[in-house]
Amino acid sequence: MGTWAHLQCGGHLSSNDHQYRVLIMRVAVLGAGITGVTTAFALLEKGLDVTVFDANRYPAMDTSFANGGQLSASNAEVWNHAGTIAKGLTWLFKRDAPLSISLRPSWRKIAWLAEFIANVPNYRQHTIATARMAVEAREHLLHMAACAGVDFDLERRGILHFYRDRSSFEHARAVTELLREGGVDRRPVTNQEIHAIEPALSGDFYAGFYTASDFSGDIHKFCRGLAQTCERRGVTLRMETQIHGLRTGSDGVSVLSARGSGQVEPEYFDAAVICAGVGSRTLASMVGDRLPIYPVKGYSITVQLTGNEARHGAPTVSLLDEQTKIVASRLGPDRFRVAGTAELNGENRDIRADRIQSLLNWVRDLFPAINTDHVVPWAGLRPMLPGMMPRIGRGDAPGIFYNTGHGHLGWTLSAATAQAVAAAVTAASAGTARRGWLCPV
Repeated sequence: MGTWAHLQCGGHLSSNDHQYRVLIMRVAVLGAGITGVTTAFALLEKGLDVTVFDANRYPAMDTSFANGGQLSASNAEVWNHAGTIAKGLTWLFKRDAPLSISLRPSWRKIAWLAEFIANVPNYRQHTIATARMAVEAREHLLHMAACAGVDFDLERRGILHFYRDRSSFEHARAVTELLREGGVDRRPVTNQEIHAIEPALSGDFYAGFYTASDFSGDIHKFCRGLAQTCERRGVTLRMETQIHGLRTGSDGVSVLSARGSGQVEPEYFDAAVICAGVGSRTLASMVGDRLPIYPVKGYSITVQLTGNEARHGAPTVSLLDEQTKIVASRLGPDRFRVAGTAELNGENRDIRADRIQSLLNWVRDLFPAINTDHVVPWAGLRPMLPGMMPRIGRGDAPGIFYNTGHGHLGWTLSAATAQAVAAAVTAASAGTARRGWLCPV
């Protein structure tokens, strides 16, 4: 079932070792967003034969298209907190609130919210674990970018969180202690220091936190560049291809797919890694696994900075406004990305004008020198599990693995979780005859 490749054993075989070949494990990666592409790269580095499937024409055309740009270990706090739930209740009937929950009844949404609340006791351990993953991911992502030679508008100027009142700052101080346990070092800053770090920011604030080790970049450019490198190095990209079925057994995994309106054809692999964002839930159900992912919609605008006044008036440091839950990142000299809000409304990708207006108002209020007459709006669905931790590693069905459910931290965590799932795939393959066969030719 695998493909043949020359075995390089450092002289451990006999002098006739040129007469032997080894069967290389074939792995299907289902999804070509940030988790899928980083997983493909990690598997490729393990020496495996990788095929990536995606329904879109190009990689990174869904949730990995236009996020807030932040690689933010400093934003690793999970949302399963009593204070978050209390705020959410007060926001239910406020159209411009950071969190919007559709009141139309849905059993899937109710079940997810119930599990979300049930995970409140895990808040501390999940926040620390997420912070550790985020710190590890920094190293892996920069390694991938260097190996692939990807230019993704990297800005290593840190991330500045600012708070408008004492209560939110004091909560952030408690969160900082948890982040520190996870290896994140962020320091408190005064209102004066906030403006010294980012002079373009208007307004007065209670205080803030600054994380110098965090950074930002364009997720779409990174994914496209890394996917191109993977393809040059032998990864097969099957774009515009729909998955119609998955079947598993003792002899591996069968992926039933069709390109466009073409005929459904089976293709056989030793393993498959599900990295399909909100579509992962459906793929998991095909092999009998329960994966309670819910789509949490986020919005962004990309502001084209036309003219010197706008360029100088836009920030160069990545920002997070705690009150509005809005993040912002500079993407090269001519673009400014602003993103935020969380909306629970099923698999709905409609771009609401009132949500976009909130982002525009935020830019106008805090960066009055920026002209917002050239703006590209966007909305994407974050694949979120109720415990706010991604699903990584083996599934219940043989040959099935997962790297999905990263929620709002896919860009931040994916390079680390890709390494973890690649290690799980290779560890699982080590005990099978297929992986270790030495076959005479």
